[in-house]
Amino acid sequence: MSLKVENTITIDAPIGRVWDALVNPEKTMQYMFGCKALSDWKVGDAVIWKMMHEGKEIIPVSGYVLAIDPMHLLSYSVIDPNSGMEIVPENHLRVTYQLAEQNNQTTLIVTQDGFEDAADGQKRYQDVYNNGDGWNPILVMIKKLVEEGH
Repeated sequence: MSLKVENTITIDAPIGRVWDALVNPEKTMQYMFGCKALSDWKVGDAVIWKMMHEGKEIIPVSGYVLAIDPMHLLSYSVIDPNSGMEIVPENHLRVTYQLAEQNNQTTLIVTQDGFEDAADGQKRYQDVYNNGDGWNPILVMIKKLVEEGH
């Protein structure tokens, strides 16, 4: 059985503004639990999620850019470097953003997969799936951020 979480939202904004929200660290911190996504956004480059916690900078998630087609597709791997699991490719999960624009609206599809072969994959899937909500709470925050022009 394939373990995959997929959520979709339509945002009343052009694709460029949505893309900026996905790759701009000042924007990611507004919807991703205070984390800045730092990367050069080239295939193979590191993606480091940094946040402040109790006065210290921590890295709750890291990974690598797997694929990128600016304004249309971004795929990267993710793992919690503090989880105690071995930091090897098979323990990374994959997050993919797909974007399409029509009539000044952007459809954003987020898929997270790779749970089957990853350490603690079933538990990690359940944590993301969250009774069907998956990425929906984050997508709602992205929509609000982009539509309100912050």
